[in-house]
Amino acid sequence: MIAEFETRILALIDDRVEQASDDELFAGGYLRGHLTLAVAESEQQGEQRAEQLDARVQSSLDKAIKAGELSPPDQVLVLEMWQKLYQAALQAN
Repeated sequence: MIAEFETRILALIDDRVEQASDDELFAGGYLRGHLTLAVAESEQQGEQRAEQLDARVQSSLDKAIKAGELSPPDQVLVLEMWQKLYQAALQAN
């Protein structure tokens, strides 16, 4: 389930590449790393629900923000894109 969900999200990111703005390309690339890490952690813990993956991605993003990795505008961009991708992947289920 988690691997399939990851595949849907990655496909959504890839589908946007041709028409994406530079900011959207940045956010998509940035989210790929956090998503991949969250999926690996979820699989290691035997988690299979999309909600658990969402919580892990959100936690990872929160840590990155607290560490100063993203400027305030980039924080908004990345968090909004994550929510859009997550909701789109849920609806595609």
